[in-house]
Amino acid sequence: MAKKRKKKSRTSGKKPTSGSLPNAELDVLACLWQEGPVTARRIREMMSKYRPMAHGSVVTLLTRLEEKGQVTKSKGPVGKAFLFRATRKPEATHRKLVKDMVNRVFAGNVAAMVTALFDAQPPTKGELAEIQKAVNGAKRKAKSSRRR
Repeated sequence: MAKKRKKKSRTSGKKPTSGSLPNAELDVLACLWQEGPVTARRIREMMSKYRPMAHGSVVTLLTRLEEKGQVTKSKGPVGKAFLFRATRKPEATHRKLVKDMVNRVFAGNVAAMVTALFDAQPPTKGELAEIQKAVNGAKRKAKSSRRR
């Protein structure tokens, strides 16, 4: 009699990094980061303009994210609905995604990526002030690393 093989999970025992999540899962996480604890219904409503999908599909994505440790759920205050919450802050995911894009699309050239970003979506005055703070911080880091 032939032995039954154990079915391998998609992640093969490894938890994927947030940078390796599929786009649909990243879209769900973005909703959670934007609004905090929300229901699957609210996520579906938020994504309806750019990624329309059935309620069951949203629940499936949330279940996958929960299995990956990216999302937790708790009983909502009313009815049967669960509230979903991201377990991690978005900054680490943002850094990973941007680093991958700089390396893959712009061959490591940060200036080319920033130029393309400004061409695609020019920043507001408020955003320019935030960007200037980040540039000033990067200049200070560069100066202090040269001294070592």
